[in-house]
Amino acid sequence: MHTDHDLPIKSTALSFDILETVHDLDGATLPEIADYFSKPKSTVHDHLKTLVNIGYLVQDGRTYRVSIKFLNLGGRARIKSPLFQVAEREIQQLADDMGEHANLMVEENGLGIFLYKVKGSQSVNLDTYEGMEVYLHTTAMGKAILAEFSEERRDQIIDQYGLPAVTENTITDRDQLDEELRMIRDRGYAVDNEERVEGVRCVAAPIMSGSDVVGAVSISAPRSRMSGKKFEDDIPTEVLSTVNVIEVNIQHR
Repeated sequence: MHTDHDLPIKSTALSFDILETVHDLDGATLPEIADYFSKPKSTVHDHLKTLVNIGYLVQDGRTYRVSIKFLNLGGRARIKSPLFQVAEREIQQLADDMGEHANLMVEENGLGIFLYKVKGSQSVNLDTYEGMEVYLHTTAMGKAILAEFSEERRDQIIDQYGLPAVTENTITDRDQLDEELRMIRDRGYAVDNEERVEGVRCVAAPIMSGSDVVGAVSISAPRSRMSGKKFEDDIPTEVLSTVNVIEVNIQHR
């Protein structure tokens, strides 16, 4: 949710906060939303009616839900992404070759955004979806991105979001995270040992454009299929190879 400082038009911010709350609650009624924000029903109703009229919410009886109009906006933004344009085919190939989930992530506003996700032939069902936001420190892709940021940028992100735990394996200590990021820079890739989803491991590498990190690629799979040589050598090699192709394509795009 937004804070009041640095918001020239607070009513616009409230509309977006209402949208996000309806999304988080998977649908909500006027009384529920008014209670959540401690606002008069008349005020919240005006926002809801406006959002319905312009197509960003739909009303089903007394319940309001986020419309799929956002899919149009997000889909168009993704298609126009230079990174997606050069990485789409490579992510698909990585998923086909490994038989597991292959993922592409970018950072926006200090969070990791799943830009693209492809299921391989052996992949299990996961809670991730395209457009999903996650804390960077909880995923291999996020840590790969954090490792390439300046110390100042990392401080800004951690000051804003902290290091909340998602599972018992999430890194929540700054010194431990800094040491992990140093290891990632040294070896060129990151791992996620059930740090966001219990039972799932990931291997990821950052995508660089010159000296700037523009995203990350990962393979996700059940812990039982991510161990030994496969986890420590085979999958990192495949992920790094995919990143190399993407980086070359970015350079010569």
